[in-house]
Amino acid sequence: MATSSSLRSAARLVFPFSKTFRSRSAITRQPLWFKGHAGAAGGAWLLSVPAVCYLGGELYRRLHKAATVYALSPVEEVLEQADYLYSSGETEKLHQLLLQYKNSDDAECLWRLARACRDLALMSHVGAEQKKQLTYESLEYASLALEKNEACFAAHKWYAVCLSDIGDYEGVKVKIGNSYIIKEHLERAVELNPKDATSFHILGYWCYAFAELPWYQRKVAAMIFASPPSATFEEALAFFQKAEEVDPNFYSKNLLMMGKTYMNMKDNDNAVAWLTRARDYVPKTEEDKEVHKEAVDLLKKFKV
Repeated sequence: MATSSSLRSAARLVFPFSKTFRSRSAITRQPLWFKGHAGAAGGAWLLSVPAVCYLGGELYRRLHKAATVYALSPVEEVLEQADYLYSSGETEKLHQLLLQYKNSDDAECLWRLARACRDLALMSHVGAEQKKQLTYESLEYASLALEKNEACFAAHKWYAVCLSDIGDYEGVKVKIGNSYIIKEHLERAVELNPKDATSFHILGYWCYAFAELPWYQRKVAAMIFASPPSATFEEALAFFQKAEEVDPNFYSKNLLMMGKTYMNMKDNDNAVAWLTRARDYVPKTEEDKEVHKEAVDLLKKFKV
């Protein structure tokens, strides 16, 4: 399956000293929505990850049924319906559906409910109090998913994403402390599913954010923790490259981040090559358009 218009729900990993904005992301082959930014001022890094799509509408249903020679269980039917609603962008209907299964013992239901709560919280019409409530509920359901099945890679991914979100409400110290836990769960996710390009991308973004952190922000972090998180651009690049290896050209933001990482490493030839790919990526979403604009602006520095 290829990346498509279902790039909507995602994870966001936030570094404590920055502002955030929306972006997208995806699960192994499921969409994700990131909030993230790592600007020249450093510190901001709401991750954006690819969203992979499911086949849409009746075509999906026909193909699925044609390939299935056994009756779906009730849980499988719910998951099929949930994935269809997700790929169709029916966030509120999806939330209402999965909320009926909040006491489920099935991790697959619970991580999807965590994602649905988070997606609903990101909608523009949701007020501040409801957003906060949904943010904490998403973490609760992701935690339950992990309790039900520690071997579920998507549960680890969404736990990391949802844990990062609550940092907005619990302060800098909590954000920094949670960053260690976030990374651990992302690493577990890729261990369980090494074919998930999105998790590799998020890990790359994690490393990029800490690699570009200005010295004065590092000093603030060191005042809170004896050994604050750290990373290098080389580490970030390795994760972005791995994501591209797993699923080439899967996400415009990964192309952009490859270019930006090479820029920071003073490798101008590779920076131009990857920024050009990001610029030429055919936009399918609003985020793709934002990536295109940023790539165009960055290429101007090279007079390309």
